[in-house]
Amino acid sequence: MVERTAILNVVGLTSRLLGAASPRLSAAARQGGLLRVCPVLPAVTCTAQSTYLTGLAPSGHGAVANGWYDRELAEHHFWKQSNHLIRGEKLWETCRRARPGFTCAKLFWWYNMYATADWSITPRPIYPADGRKVFDVYTHPLGMREEVKQALGPFPFPAFWGPTAGIASSEWIARSAQWVEERHRPDLSLVYLPHLDYNLQRLGPDDPRLAEDVRAIDRVVGELLDFYAQRNVRVVVLSEYGITAVRRSIALNRIFRERGWITVKDELGRELLDCGASQVFAIADHQVAHVYVKNPAMITAVRAVLEGTDGVMRVLDEVGQRAAGLAHARSGDLVVFSAEDAWFTYYYWEDEAKAPDFARCVDIHRKYGYDPVELFLDPALAWPKLKVAGKLLRKKCGLRILMDVIPLDAGLVKGSHGTCPRDAEEWPVLIGVGSAAAPIAATAVHSRLLATCLG
Repeated sequence: MVERTAILNVVGLTSRLLGAASPRLSAAARQGGLLRVCPVLPAVTCTAQSTYLTGLAPSGHGAVANGWYDRELAEHHFWKQSNHLIRGEKLWETCRRARPGFTCAKLFWWYNMYATADWSITPRPIYPADGRKVFDVYTHPLGMREEVKQALGPFPFPAFWGPTAGIASSEWIARSAQWVEERHRPDLSLVYLPHLDYNLQRLGPDDPRLAEDVRAIDRVVGELLDFYAQRNVRVVVLSEYGITAVRRSIALNRIFRERGWITVKDELGRELLDCGASQVFAIADHQVAHVYVKNPAMITAVRAVLEGTDGVMRVLDEVGQRAAGLAHARSGDLVVFSAEDAWFTYYYWEDEAKAPDFARCVDIHRKYGYDPVELFLDPALAWPKLKVAGKLLRKKCGLRILMDVIPLDAGLVKGSHGTCPRDAEEWPVLIGVGSAAAPIAATAVHSRLLATCLG
């Protein structure tokens, strides 16, 4: 019988988190072996997943971060979903070439839309013309969307990202993986389980309360291990990055503003960063920032400012980017990595009253960088849950609302990722393909997965 495979992406899992709170994951590591993975740079979701699935560095596949700036459109892009953005042959495509008829289900891994996988489910809100945002998913085939929702109920989108993000989203994704397996028996199932990501950033990896999150995801993984074992499906567990404790944030765009390098325009009393008109600006993403410089003659001066900024660890120019596998048209003229205990925020305003309206909302596309503060309700709000409920009630009544309940305090964030931690215990892991004392490179994960899928 041809062996089939499920790859469980347990986000944020490291060898440090294996222990008493994770009996099923720990047992899987003992029985199937554990490899530490030297993370790809930047160690962020879209980059890591693309590297695992293609075996290429970012310079080859093009996912230089979760977002970047398009110089021709003069627009920033975050969390785009088209698989056409990623170059290189994908894991399931290589398997299909080696074994005609090979099938793949891609469940919530990123760049899922218009991929060549046989079945896929990915988060995709609907945006009607009246300004509403309706939570939903996108599936391939398209008809599968209503079938899976009828079977499992609607995807719990608020539990996937935002102040109420929690285990419910990973539970739904796990059930969807079982639902697809029972109906279609794919040769490869790619299953994304994000739960650890949330409180690792909210609380930090050293908070004792995190043990409850580890127990919760261990339970979900354990149920999948039992389910797949009954169906003779081999399971591999991996993670994309480890999250380290942080104690400070760096607002590069505020530093650039002090020097008159960014352009800010007033719109209805709020300030918007005008990237196209700015001389220098940063697109921030956890512990990496892509810095775009309009005039090449300024690069030396900008680099000097960055290298003199407290918390900045590395600044890569064109030569450095080539050496790091980050040389790509989407990359900034300079790519900056923070120290382990720091991260980059996109903030650029000097007066909170003039921050853009989306700054206090969960709005992953319009912000000029990844914003982990979206995981918090503003502690300054009186009765915040009641305020949210009132806004939702007005929304159900057909009124337009602004869900402005997110704080502007970067100090709330206690964990981040993107750079390569000094301690290998904080590196991502690959479980189920054997053990070795030496870590493997992120680009080498692909060959291990390929060998597993093809037997």
